[in-house]
Amino acid sequence: MKVLVINAGSSSLKYQFIDLETEAVLAKGLCERIGIDGKLTQKANGVEFVCNDPMKDHSDAIKLVIDALTSKEHGVISSMDEIDAVGHRVVHGGEYFASSVIITEEVKDAIRKCMDLAPLHNGPNLIGIEACEKIMPNTPQVGVFDTAFHQSMPEKAYMYALPYDLYEKYKIRRYGFHGTSHKYVSQRAAKMLGKDLKDLKIITCHLGNGSSIAAVDGGKSVDTSMGFTPLPGVCMGTRCGDIDPAIVTFLMEKEGLDIAGINALMNKESGVYGVSGVSSDFRDLEAASAEGNERAQIAWDKFIYDVKKYVGSYVAVMGGVDAIVFTAGIGENTIGIRQGVAEGLEFCGVKIDAEKNKNMPRGEETVISTDDSKAKILVIPTNEELMIALDTQELVK
Repeated sequence: MKVLVINAGSSSLKYQFIDLETEAVLAKGLCERIGIDGKLTQKANGVEFVCNDPMKDHSDAIKLVIDALTSKEHGVISSMDEIDAVGHRVVHGGEYFASSVIITEEVKDAIRKCMDLAPLHNGPNLIGIEACEKIMPNTPQVGVFDTAFHQSMPEKAYMYALPYDLYEKYKIRRYGFHGTSHKYVSQRAAKMLGKDLKDLKIITCHLGNGSSIAAVDGGKSVDTSMGFTPLPGVCMGTRCGDIDPAIVTFLMEKEGLDIAGINALMNKESGVYGVSGVSSDFRDLEAASAEGNERAQIAWDKFIYDVKKYVGSYVAVMGGVDAIVFTAGIGENTIGIRQGVAEGLEFCGVKIDAEKNKNMPRGEETVISTDDSKAKILVIPTNEELMIALDTQELVK
């Protein structure tokens, strides 16, 4: 089966075309500046193709994607009929979806009902779905939700200690994000260890500009660090992570901030960028720390501390741990972060091998724990697009 994976934004559309017989990415690309002018960039067979045809809306973008995929000069298929299904990334499924689903009118209505929970994402995601339906009316469409994997959390994990009627009225609760990534790497971890996922307690660390940690017990998410929004949890590139909620009203009063202002401060001006004053990029932080920048070192140390604190708490939540997985940009590529998080966890059977950690091949699935480590430490490159394609294949079949 060949699946087209779509991740639609407000003025952009990312895509990958995957052959699931081999799990090979036949083509991937990006449509930019939709509704402004338009630019499509596609990579296939080692060749980059650029198209600057105008895209007045997402339907135009989808047409150009299909044209690029089926082009005799730079395409990878002979006709649109070779696209067996389309898998769509949808950020928020609220409490409606605990798994991926075939898209119907009822599903689209539910996505609309979650608009308030993810206004910047669900709208564009739905636009992408409807654009594909218009261009490919006979091709199955599947929705894969970032929040679905975490719907297995128990009430004690997802409920906030606010008046219960606010949960009933507005569905204010912990949802969690990066679910597709946490699901993928936990499944890969089980295969790497040669064990049944149902028998494992895994802590997955999706560490990037946005970071979240998840406790995966028997293949199900039982807790995760992000919450009602992607703001809480560990400190991130520009997001503050967990803070005393009273700080919000305190700063609004002292700094004269309105709702938009305090949201911008917490989401765009905080995190390791806010603490360091240097950058949200951990490569810049590492370099600045090496040069003696104290604030950069504080930001670096705080991130490690936050991740370690969540890892430790999830060992307690699950009553043990069999594997810790590092994934995403920072988790896969930053030696010092992995080393810092793992050090000091020997009490729960976690021992990192410094040489394996330092010399691991980039972009490969690797075990970086010592041979006698009770809990294994794994580095697994995430592949959300492949997970979306696999879910899509399972449902369509």
